[in-house]
Amino acid sequence: MSSPTDTNLRGFCPAPFLQEALFPETGGFLSGRFCMPIAALGNATCCLPCPVTDWTYSQGFEQRTSIANWVNLAAFILSVYLVLSFIVLPVKYTHRHYLSVCATLSVISLELAFIIPLGTKPEQCFNEITPNDMRSNGSCAISGAFLLFGGWAIVIWIFCRALALHLQICWEVVPGDRFFYAALAFGWLVPAAGLTVTLALTGVSYRFGNVCHINHKYALQDFWGPLLAFAALALVLQFITIGYCIQVYIRSLLDDKTTTNTSSQAPTYSGSVRTLSARQAYRRVKRVVQLQWRGATIVLVIIGEVVFFAVVFVSMDNSTQVNPDMLRRAESWLQCLVATQGGRDQCLQYTRDLVESEAVVLAVLIVLGLSGFWCLVFFGRWSMVEGWKDFFRTRFRRKNEFVSADARPLPEDPHRALTSPLARSPYTPEPDMKGDYFGGARTYVNPVSNFSYPQTSAPGRDWDPRSTHAASSEFESKSSHPMAKFS
Repeated sequence: MSSPTDTNLRGFCPAPFLQEALFPETGGFLSGRFCMPIAALGNATCCLPCPVTDWTYSQGFEQRTSIANWVNLAAFILSVYLVLSFIVLPVKYTHRHYLSVCATLSVISLELAFIIPLGTKPEQCFNEITPNDMRSNGSCAISGAFLLFGGWAIVIWIFCRALALHLQICWEVVPGDRFFYAALAFGWLVPAAGLTVTLALTGVSYRFGNVCHINHKYALQDFWGPLLAFAALALVLQFITIGYCIQVYIRSLLDDKTTTNTSSQAPTYSGSVRTLSARQAYRRVKRVVQLQWRGATIVLVIIGEVVFFAVVFVSMDNSTQVNPDMLRRAESWLQCLVATQGGRDQCLQYTRDLVESEAVVLAVLIVLGLSGFWCLVFFGRWSMVEGWKDFFRTRFRRKNEFVSADARPLPEDPHRALTSPLARSPYTPEPDMKGDYFGGARTYVNPVSNFSYPQTSAPGRDWDPRSTHAASSEFESKSSHPMAKFS
């Protein structure tokens, strides 16, 4: 905070205000100055020293906002662990899905916005009355870009997840390759386009804390409006999906009840088909919900965070804009500052109706950092721990740890070593048989008793005379014997 006792910068303004005419009209975010004309001084414009939050909140507020930075750092570590698990471990341990991976990457982008100031230690003010913006401070530009892009990407990917779940449950449409490529293009190109438009028309600057936030001009048109529109659409799809699940569940209960009440009557075909369809739908929806409840829950959680942040920030943004209405409401506070010559603590009681409470501001910053924790809770699985154990076990195991099933321990008696069997000769691999697996074929010998195709009848008689009373050839041969005539 600038020293309010510097009379050279104060000019004609009473303490703690500084005269705007003594500062250049270039550099920093000029619209972020808290300045007002004072009629008693000949309409001389006087400004509060930068940053304004030092005057509207209690001492140490800026230091307390750094809690959100450290929360995001912890969440960033967990998010990186989650992404590395998705990349390195097999699917059986992670159950990864591109919607989960892209949503986690979006959260990482948001977390980087709060991590960068921890290393750069940016200066919030360009001069004594002007805050820095993305053109005057590189850290502001980078952190603000990550914040806006992360916010856009999170909402878009949450919308894609809600849409995929809605199609799968309500319409029995399994998203395929077309949905995959469309989601990738939509999920990354829309945030990139939104970031470009927002930075070009609105920009970012230091509003509160050490992270740059979006400015007031056109913010509702190019950022908050579209962002909340996609969030609302995702929420509507989610509620429709939940309502459909409830309807299917109730219908299955009613069909079971009807079947129980009419069990003494013969079932009709139409009733059986209707009951079967309801039960099939219930089993299908139940199976999908069991697989997708994590994604459905995180949709509601992230949308709640986005709405909470949007409402609080827009309210703060509107309440801190210097205009006649704001000056009228802040008259008691400004008079108190002049009377006490910058006694901030004595005048905080008059700022309660001007800005959001300190607890709400800190809460909204910390809630943003919790997105990484939610991703680990709903996208992570305990099987990932087992997967990492197996990964390190197989990567760092010594090569001589492998023991063949045919191996035998050497005898401890040195005399028995002479009688030990000789080691096997090296195994000579057989020629590869994959090339002619479908090549040469053996000649097929048709079995005698094969009835797979009709066969020609054998020559001669086709009946057994012994099965009838007819005389056989054997009997005839016996009858022709010379002794037969005496019988």
